[in-house]
Formats: sequence, C-alpha cells, structure tokens
Amino acid sequence: MKVDPISSALHRRAGSHGPVVLMYHSVETTVGAPAWPWAVSKRRFGAQLDFLKDEGYATPTMAELAAYAHPPSGRTAVITFDDGYLNNLAACEALHARGMRATWFVVTGSLGREPTWPDDGRPAGRLLNARELREMQAAGMEVGSHTVNHARLPTLDDEAMERELCDSRSALEDVLGAAVSSFAYPYGAWDARCASAVRNAGYAVACTTRTGWALRDGNPYSVRRLTVFNHDSTSSLARKLYFGSHDVAWPEVARYALRRLRA
Repeated sequence: MKVDPISSALHRRAGSHGPVVLMYHSVETTVGAPAWPWAVSKRRFGAQLDFLKDEGYATPTMAELAAYAHPPSGRTAVITFDDGYLNNLAACEALHARGMRATWFVVTGSLGREPTWPDDGRPAGRLLNARELREMQAAGMEVGSHTVNHARLPTLDDEAMERELCDSRSALEDVLGAAVSSFAYPYGAWDARCASAVRNAGYAVACTTRTGWALRDGNPYSVRRLTVFNHDSTSSLARKLYFGSHDVAWPEVARYALRRLRA
C-alpha cells in the first residue's frame, strides 16, 4: 500500500520528538477493514510493518525502551499488543519475518481460554497459551502483564489491585522463566495511586492509552501510545507518526497547514 504524497511529505520530518509506542489488539484475516475498531487486517498490518522498516524505524521492546539511559535519537517505534488474542500469532510471524520485535501485554487469568471480561465485539475464541507465549519470547518478543482479569484498576481497593498486579507478574514469570517488567493499564484506566502500585509491584514501565509521544510526560509509568484502528491505512499511520496524534483526518491536516501558513 503506497503512502499518498502529502502524508509522505509530512512523514519526512517524523521522529524528531522521540520514540512512539503503537498500540494494536487484534490482527484478522478479513477482507477489508474488520468490524471491531481495535482490530486491523493482516494485509494492512503487513503493509504498516513494511512502511516502518522501509523508513528506518527501530522496533525495540518496551523493556528495552525503558532501560535506555537516554531516549534513542533515531526513529523508534515500540509495537505493542494488548490482551493476547490467538490471532496475534500471525502478527508475531509477520514481525519475525521482517526482523522486527514487539511487546505483548496479556491477561493471565484467561491464558489458553476465552476471555472472562465483558465482550465489546472483540475476537471470538481463546487467548494465547503458555506454550505459544514461550515460543514468541524465543522469537525475540517481549511478554508483559495486563493484569489477571483485565481489571479497571482505579475501581479496586489496594489489596485487590496488588493481587491483579503481583499475581499476573508471578504467573508470567513462571510461564516464561524470565523477569517481567512491563505493564499496560486495562482500558487505559489509571491514576496516581495505580501508577504507584505498579511501581511497587516491581514493574519498570507502564503504558497508558493517552495519545502523544511516548515519553512526553517524563514518567515511565505513564507512557503514551498511538492506537492503530481498523480504518487506519499506511498513509494515516504515517501522519500519526508525524503529528503524534490520532487527529490526522484530512480536515485536521488542512487546519494544521493553514495555521502554519498564518504563522
């Protein structure tokens, strides 16, 4: 999928604000755009990976980004997946074939079986199981936590929140035989109490669903992400990478151009 000339011209200046983190959920083999807003087609996902690779983006894991003493200077995009749906195996294969890596935030209470949290149109079927997660880790992917039950952390008392954070981390470390240091807040729901609990549970970094440059807030427990939706083409992804925003529809681009002209 080619990038249109305007998006391509904008993207030439992308990367100057530091790393971005992309958020995916589901990769489906449908023809056309999937119905679920947080799903992308396998064809579009492959085209988006090709674009990132062709444009020179490094794709470290979330743990690697958090461990850098200073933000990397080159184009950097951390690719993340929330929940851990079975169809993510195709995404893992596509990444591995291109020498790229990603981080998966999985819900440990539903490993290998259908999710237990409320259905909002998400993919049918089970989540990834322990063997599949180990195989993904062996392929260079990172596995992080998304709680035990996909819980809205701000609604929990301190004891319940600690269980969600610590039990999920322990379960993953037992499965993987390695330390787990990355976390993503389910539903993007968090506050200062949650961030403190995540830190106390032993995580080094936590991802939100707030948009913007990944490290804009200077806080490893409030990392921002750019969501890739079902309607996103390679061109709209290029614009997101330039603007660091979801507001990249053509009317918004036109308003931006007008502001630049006036300035």
